[in-house]
Amino acid sequence: MNKSNQNPEQKARDAIDKTLDECGWAVQDKKKINFNAGLGVAVREYPTDAGPADYVLFVDRKPVGVIEAKREEEGQHLVTVAEQSAEYANAQLKWVQDNSPLPFIYESTGVITIFRDQRDPKPRSREVFSFHRPETFQEWLAQDDTLRGRLEKLPPLPTQGLRDCQKRAIQNLEGSFKLAKPKALVQMATGAGKTYTAITSVYRLFKHANAKRILFLVDTKNLGEQAEQEFMAFTPNDSNDLFTRLYNVQRLKSSYIPDSSHVCISTIQRLYSILKGVELDEAAEEFNPAEHVGPKAPLPVVYNGKIPIEFFDFIVIDECHRSIYNLWRQVLDYFDSFLIGLTATPDKRTFAFFNENVVSEYSHEDAVADGVNVGYDVYTIETQITKQGAVLKANQAIEKRNRLSRRKRWEQQDEDEAYSGAQLDKDVVNPSQIRNVIKTYKDKLPAIFPGRCEVPKTLIFAKTDSHADDIIQIVREEFGEGNEFCKKVTYKANEDPKSVLAQFRNSYNPRIAVTVDMIATGTDVKPLECLLFMRDVRSKNYFEQMKGRGTRTLDFDGLKKVTPSASSNKTHFVIVDAIGVTKSHKTDSRALERKPTVSLKDLLMSVMMGATDDDTLTSLASRLTRLNHQLTPEDQKRIEVKTDGVPLSQITKDLLGSMNPDKIDAKAREQFKLTDEQEPTDDQSTKAKQELVKNATTVFTGEVCELLDTIRREHEQTIDTHNIDTVLRAEWEGDSIENATKLTAEFAEYIKEHKDEIVALSIYFDQPYRRREVTYGMVKTLLAKLKTDQPKLAPVRIWHAYALLDKVTGKSPENELTALVSLIRRVCGMDAAIAPYGDTVRDNFKRWIFKRHQGSGSKFDEEQMTWLRMIRDHIACSFHMDRDDLELAPFDGQGGLGRMWELFREDMDSLIDEMNEELAA
Repeated sequence: MNKSNQNPEQKARDAIDKTLDECGWAVQDKKKINFNAGLGVAVREYPTDAGPADYVLFVDRKPVGVIEAKREEEGQHLVTVAEQSAEYANAQLKWVQDNSPLPFIYESTGVITIFRDQRDPKPRSREVFSFHRPETFQEWLAQDDTLRGRLEKLPPLPTQGLRDCQKRAIQNLEGSFKLAKPKALVQMATGAGKTYTAITSVYRLFKHANAKRILFLVDTKNLGEQAEQEFMAFTPNDSNDLFTRLYNVQRLKSSYIPDSSHVCISTIQRLYSILKGVELDEAAEEFNPAEHVGPKAPLPVVYNGKIPIEFFDFIVIDECHRSIYNLWRQVLDYFDSFLIGLTATPDKRTFAFFNENVVSEYSHEDAVADGVNVGYDVYTIETQITKQGAVLKANQAIEKRNRLSRRKRWEQQDEDEAYSGAQLDKDVVNPSQIRNVIKTYKDKLPAIFPGRCEVPKTLIFAKTDSHADDIIQIVREEFGEGNEFCKKVTYKANEDPKSVLAQFRNSYNPRIAVTVDMIATGTDVKPLECLLFMRDVRSKNYFEQMKGRGTRTLDFDGLKKVTPSASSNKTHFVIVDAIGVTKSHKTDSRALERKPTVSLKDLLMSVMMGATDDDTLTSLASRLTRLNHQLTPEDQKRIEVKTDGVPLSQITKDLLGSMNPDKIDAKAREQFKLTDEQEPTDDQSTKAKQELVKNATTVFTGEVCELLDTIRREHEQTIDTHNIDTVLRAEWEGDSIENATKLTAEFAEYIKEHKDEIVALSIYFDQPYRRREVTYGMVKTLLAKLKTDQPKLAPVRIWHAYALLDKVTGKSPENELTALVSLIRRVCGMDAAIAPYGDTVRDNFKRWIFKRHQGSGSKFDEEQMTWLRMIRDHIACSFHMDRDDLELAPFDGQGGLGRMWELFREDMDSLIDEMNEELAA
């Protein structure tokens, strides 16, 4: 029969037959049943007492399910025909002895298929990509309960070793599973332990829900390697065995997936290629897939018998805010699995994809309050040219530089030409502007990071590779350092970016790294304490990811390892804003530019070769819009000669119009002659869009593509060496003052609230005459309680907040304990401004010695002064001196208690008491 003449019902059944065959079912007519054909047999029009069922499914000769077939046009009604298919599932089957209700029920048009398992606690229909395999039904029927039934019986979570945010996320996630919700989103701030949370949940799903196989999906190879390391290091809190001893973890490096794997770690690019049965270019795994572009429109995913839809019970999607759209969504839609999304920066699309089922919301502010992340302050550097631009004067010799080759030439400026700050480092490079920002950062470091002897680990965000190269050269010059001091960390860097990142994390050098694109998760550097923005960012999510590089906590030993002059653990990081990034308007998503790392030439060639996906077209439109603003009248004419008179502005407009919903609607109405009352169908809209895209892209011939790329390369950068920049402002941003005020107020409130229950505080507030009795142990007890109650009120952080408000620069506390004593003195009014406790003790020591020498006839000799200075230094660090301390270093090395007695005789004990009182004054 000619298929074009088939009725809709027969077309649907032919499609269902084909899909059943792909899924391992032998499709047979009721008069030709042969159960020897295979494990699974699907019998058409099987007789029941409720009438013939469209299909009855048999596994190993036993009936297990039914399929209710519908015309394609009835796809929208499939969910509502559940009662009809259930009637067949519960009906008396002819020739069958045991007529128990059949558990597996499908409704299908051959295009859309709906499935439910009647054995589930609350059977609910769900859309599936195709049918399940007979072997799967056999396996499911051998189990005592369904997966959804087992999920309802998950035991309480053992919480030892878990942060509160991790406990909530896992408990809420399991609550979502118990309600059989297909998708769940875990939003946790960077550094809060998303992966650890996910692995804990995965472990419980294997142990308590008998999950068969779980996919951990990432979007770059780097993230996959990190996830593998975390699985290998994970020990459950209810077992002494490593996770990898209990369950097999496999990171996919080829198209082969061992059946023995419990956890498969894969990039979404690799899984797509496996499903398609094509070879993967491994370089594609290095990049965020949202930036991937191919030579033509990607082919849709089709059924793959080696990896059936039920292959994974759960899919955990890392960084799900960027890897679940467009082409890549097909991978997730293919599997009949629970989906668990992990992200720190969800947007509206992410919430929508996960059906707004957010099981965890743990923000950066929450993480800072809990001491999981560190907060940040903003320091602004503003220069005149950054803010206002400058003018290239006529008749000056102007340097021109090719963007790529860096080849230079000189030409005379014909007329005055103004440029704006927005054109910096794109059309115009002003070395003075870059130099002033870098020089100011260097000069202000003592104010930004008091007490540091080396530059804190700093990451500079540049606009382009060319901009990054200019920054690196000037950084090395201004700091007077060599190549090891400052390096570039981008995908295009000559040196292996992973190697540079490892050095940045673990070694003294480089102190400064410059990057353009490597800001995604997986580039965390815990010792990082400063982010210097020399590029603006208009995407809210992108900016949050950039800030996330600095939020990681680090203990004192870890920080001191790479930053030797650090005096405490990492308490905060600083954003140095040299471009206005903290004030510019942010949107929820990046506008047109979706493929920033793809060259214009590659975008042009991809469209010419047939790429029609929205990301490629919008990125090309964005790039051509920027180019159009740079064109001279001569350039415009050259383009119009090749495009038969179509200007570049019209080409760009047509590209954007082909994706405009209003224009697609209008085109569909015109193309299919619809009335105002008629709405275009999805198929009509798709065809209208295809027509618009075809009309917009036919202009791109090889000659046009080559010319546009040539003109782009011809537009050189101008090097402005005539306008010398000046710094207008270099100071803490208002938000930092507000944050410091808020922090110091919270600290003062905490101290005053607990002054009656903590001995050290009651002495300082209510019995100042007993300050000499405050011991090292008392202060240590207070510090421990403070860390437990209010981890965000870290003493060194609060000390710097007071320093900002008191305008104290260039100083830093010796350690956390001395910082805490200085803070108590400041809060209870002993000191008008914050000062390192050691400075206070040394100043008091000078006054005391001067008073002693003035008031008595005898002076201390040099050896006595040496001992007094040792006692001074001991009090500066330990707050109190006892006779027993004379047996400790450094006193024991100088003769200890016996030698001091020889020097001071009967005055020794009274002298120690006097110093305790005077130096703590």
